[in-house]
Amino acid sequence: MTSFYNILKILLFGIIEGVTEWLPISSTGHMILLEEVLNVQSIFEGGRAFWEFFLVAIQLGAILAVVVCFFNKLNPFGGKSLTDSSVRKSAQEKKQIWLLWGKVAIACLPAAIIGLWFDDILDEIFYNSLTVSLMLIFYGVLFIIMEIWNKKREFEIVDVKALTFKTAIYIGLFQLLALIPGTSRSGVTILGAMVLLCNREVACEFSFFLSIPVMFGASLLKGVKYILTIENISFADISLLGIGAVTAFLVSLWIIKFLMRFIKKNDFKVFGIYRILLGLVLLILFACGVLQM
Repeated sequence: MTSFYNILKILLFGIIEGVTEWLPISSTGHMILLEEVLNVQSIFEGGRAFWEFFLVAIQLGAILAVVVCFFNKLNPFGGKSLTDSSVRKSAQEKKQIWLLWGKVAIACLPAAIIGLWFDDILDEIFYNSLTVSLMLIFYGVLFIIMEIWNKKREFEIVDVKALTFKTAIYIGLFQLLALIPGTSRSGVTILGAMVLLCNREVACEFSFFLSIPVMFGASLLKGVKYILTIENISFADISLLGIGAVTAFLVSLWIIKFLMRFIKKNDFKVFGIYRILLGLVLLILFACGVLQM
């Protein structure tokens, strides 16, 4: 029987997933901290194995939020909005969307190839509080340095349609860095895109689009691995997973819209500062023995 207290814990994880998956502050770092504080593994009848599956599966809710928010830019069929199919897209608009999907696909290749072979190995080596703490601080410092540097630069790519296939594959190579926990997939792709002279809006949008095949693929892979290693899944665990996924979806809708508004008038330095502070908190907890390797 699922207790009300356990439901509150799952709601909290859904909220944290919806916030941290899209802001460049590392969802992994927050999940490690919450995992230690709330002892979430005891919530699930499936134990540790289901908890690891849960962490990846609730990302599907977050992914759906990207599809809803950017439906017009991502849908080469039908109308120009999710609710209005009366205004059809032109042949040129459809071509641009297919080209965008082609760029997303090619940018995903490095992570798909390398991640497929090394994701579990890298998680086993680096998925610990010390590594996550150091990566939070390291990339937090990089965000601050990047934004100071950006004051002297002029962005050349100010529309996601202007991204070339060459730029897309380079962003995909940057995404490989996110295989190290604590890096932040969105953070490192945004940083990489800005290095390649994409403005903040383009960097964020393309990072969001990349998340669709990357996170869906990771969720599917983890799901298949989990299903193949267990005999059954309890209804209680599935219910909690559904609550987490729906919560992550609703929060993601708001966060994505918030971030796109925020970066029109602000830079990423505040996220860099936050990452550094969170990393220091984790290091202190690790040094005090609260967090374990």
